Amino acid sequence: MTEPRARAARHKGQLNFEKELRGLLYAHGDDPDPLPETVRVLDEITTDFIIETCHAASRHATLNNRQKVKLEDFKFVVGKDERLLGRMTELIGIEKELKEARKGFNMDEGKVGLERGGAAKKRKRADKGGEKGEEGDDAEEEDDARDDQAIERLTSVAG
Repeated sequence: MTEPRARAARHKGQLNFEKELRGLLYAHGDDPDPLPETVRVLDEITTDFIIETCHAASRHATLNNRQKVKLEDFKFVVGKDERLLGRMTELIGIEKELKEARKGFNMDEGKVGLERGGAAKKRKRADKGGEKGEEGDDAEEEDDARDDQAIERLTSVAG
């Protein structure tokens, strides 16, 4: 973690997780309206943790000669904390299940033209027989897209 004096200039009064932290404090037995100082300190700690984790994942990706941070980099960084790694793995599994469930609902609803990223074209090619190895490429592209989304959510606070 960074030094406390380096933290002071980092946030400048902005609260990134105020609503969530208030709910979390109340769920753990605090007053429905917690002290602003408590929320501010917890927000700083949370934000610093996310920023430091993102920087460590970026360093790990750089050491592996990659410019792009992948989900495996985050798994490596949090790997020392078994509880955190377990929760991260659980949330990734839930995200996969939800994604598969959404695919089942969105397949034949006439939304093919509204899809982004050329998914409609890929689906049409797959229906027509497509090229060899296209399914493996699609799976890899989906994994990369999922990794990008997860990383974007984690790094939105760091930016």
